[in-house]
Amino acid sequence: MTSTPAAAGTVDSALGVAGRRPTTPAAGRRRVRSTQWAAFAFAAPLIVYLVLFYAYPLLRNIDLSVHDYTIRAFVQGNAEYVGFEKYSEIFASPTFPKALANTALFTLVSIVFQYAIGLALAVFFRRNFRLSGVLRGMFLIPWLLPLIVSASTWSWMLNSDSGIVNSVLQSFGVGQINWLTSPDWALTAVIIANIWLGIPFNLVILYSGLQNISGDLYEAASLDGANAWQQFWRITFPLLRPVSAITLLLGLIYTLKVVDVIWIMTTGGPGNVSTTLAVWSYREAFGTGQPDFSPAAAVGNLLIVIALVFGFVYMYLQRRQEES
Repeated sequence: MTSTPAAAGTVDSALGVAGRRPTTPAAGRRRVRSTQWAAFAFAAPLIVYLVLFYAYPLLRNIDLSVHDYTIRAFVQGNAEYVGFEKYSEIFASPTFPKALANTALFTLVSIVFQYAIGLALAVFFRRNFRLSGVLRGMFLIPWLLPLIVSASTWSWMLNSDSGIVNSVLQSFGVGQINWLTSPDWALTAVIIANIWLGIPFNLVILYSGLQNISGDLYEAASLDGANAWQQFWRITFPLLRPVSAITLLLGLIYTLKVVDVIWIMTTGGPGNVSTTLAVWSYREAFGTGQPDFSPAAAVGNLLIVIALVFGFVYMYLQRRQEES
């Protein structure tokens, strides 16, 4: 008597099922537990990084701001607890209103011009033409250079006596401008340098966002008779809104904490003309011969709160947009 192939397959399947061990609740729990441990192992490096470089510095900064840390107390570790006294001191300081106003002006003007110029360049480079890749690469140079090099270069260019900017202006009949030493021009000088440094970031992010907009939309708009400005206002700008929002938020956070450019070019002077909150914090901690860490930490925490407020506003607006 011979067995058919179908019968043989049925027997093999039955043997396979019979030879397989039934899954017990304990085995299932062990499998879930091993999966959880594997997930934790993958996440552990990120968790360690966040704790070491974000959580601990933040807690340490809060601790500095609520204790009176002189150099001696910092070394000996016996700083006196003063609560919110250092915050009261910075709010009562005559430097605070000027630093706050400078921070608002420096940040607002910088991100507006960085975004506007970056968006214009992104739209320009969206049209593929010869050497477009080379030109885009050249616009990335300010982003790739070390900030100390960029700031030093701008200091040389804006030098009152030997700077190339004044030389060009004088050739057009404009008198000498003391960019870095005049109370009327120091803040303008550092804003110009910061705008130049931030354009490449905006260009890269916005150009990437433009690549996700279908060209069919522009072709349809052209067939309907829309000109270039109407296409930008009705297609490009609305569809680029999510990318624009995160670009502006990141630009704001970055600009709030700019220290090196201002410090190298003007050290916050003359007087406090170009002093921002970030520069004030740095100067209190490291810029004088007598470091005062507690007020510096308090000013730094104030900057963190400002950044968090704008971050929460961004998340709220994003949630409302998703719900609508």
